[in-house]
Amino acid sequence: MSDPAPDKGQGDSEGDSTTPARVFTGPVRLYLLARFSGSAAFQIQGVAVGWYIYQLTNSPLQLGLVGLAMFLPTVSLALVAGHVIDRFQRRRVLLISWSVQACASASIGLLALFGIHSVFWIYALIACIGAGRSFEQPAQAALLPSLVPVALFPRVTPAGSLANQFAVIVGPALGGLLFIFGAPVAFFGAVTMLCVGLTAVFLLPGTAPRPAQPLSLQSFLGGVHFIRRAEAVRGAITLDMFGVFFGGATALLPIFARDILMIGPVGLGLLRSTPALGALVTGLYLARHPLEHKVGHKMFAAVAVFGAATILFGLSHWIWLTVVALVAIGAADVVSVVVRSTLVQTATPDDIRGRVSAVNSLFVGTSNQLGEFESGVTADWFGAVGSVVLGGTATLIVVGAGMWMFPALRRMDRFIMASDKPERSA
Repeated sequence: MSDPAPDKGQGDSEGDSTTPARVFTGPVRLYLLARFSGSAAFQIQGVAVGWYIYQLTNSPLQLGLVGLAMFLPTVSLALVAGHVIDRFQRRRVLLISWSVQACASASIGLLALFGIHSVFWIYALIACIGAGRSFEQPAQAALLPSLVPVALFPRVTPAGSLANQFAVIVGPALGGLLFIFGAPVAFFGAVTMLCVGLTAVFLLPGTAPRPAQPLSLQSFLGGVHFIRRAEAVRGAITLDMFGVFFGGATALLPIFARDILMIGPVGLGLLRSTPALGALVTGLYLARHPLEHKVGHKMFAAVAVFGAATILFGLSHWIWLTVVALVAIGAADVVSVVVRSTLVQTATPDDIRGRVSAVNSLFVGTSNQLGEFESGVTADWFGAVGSVVLGGTATLIVVGAGMWMFPALRRMDRFIMASDKPERSA
């Protein structure tokens, strides 16, 4: 179900609207550029923060605390973010979110430039980035229906994933190269990419003010209530969340790069880029051949491959085998992300899309940060290899449990469309 008429963008057209020329209009291309730029900035920050913190502390636990610093403001602001996105212009919310992140990244760069090596202030500024991202991710997702009809999401979502994955290839490699010239250069490089994203969002066509949502507890919890009723949506979010939580090993990549594979900061950037190679190839395939049948089975299979490849990555002491494992991780991850993202958007009525997207970001996005914390803690207990293998094994267990707990997702053949649902509830 699309936005009211003033919110509809140029993507909403009749006749041949499914052709690439009609789907990927100027505003959609600006949206994809903005998404790429924001993701690239976050990847550059990830490389710079990870290497900088490990350089200062030599502590796996301190690396894990980076994820915790991102998680706390995200979980605290998630429901507020959803309500704000459904109440105000989504474009404006995204502009403010990226402005906050740009200021925080620039501040970390200034601390490094002037030799103020205070881990406390770095964590505080990372928390500001997390606060900005709590609004950024659901605002990005909810903004898309103003640019393209919901029925075309299965075609556009892989393109958005491609933009993300291309950023995951370029961003970490660029972050590693920039770090050679010093931490300040890397952090200001992230600021530059955010400025590109801000410009692209600013150039998007404006929309009419959104109808005011009632300020009530029921309104704030509208996204939670919807997900609780929609078993397939709840299953996709839960499966992806726990898969990322247990299977995420990116927080430990500085340890593998420096102490196991001994390839330095440039190698770290390349390792962080490698999963996106598999994701990019898979995303290109999905863009030409959208998922149309047995999407539930394909999501379970993708998360299982993700867990198995994570185990292989943890056990590898050879660069070539590590690359193979990371490519497989990226390929499996993009299938899971496309299924979850498309399902969340197509099955959700527009009047609560911001709140549902915020809950989705809360459970899936923050699992990245909590997963980093979990990886740091278990690496401190069992070593980096033990932590990764344990996480991959837990992911496989989650897949088995999910197939039993969410039969609606397991049996789902095609994506659910909001217009097919008998009720709308805020």
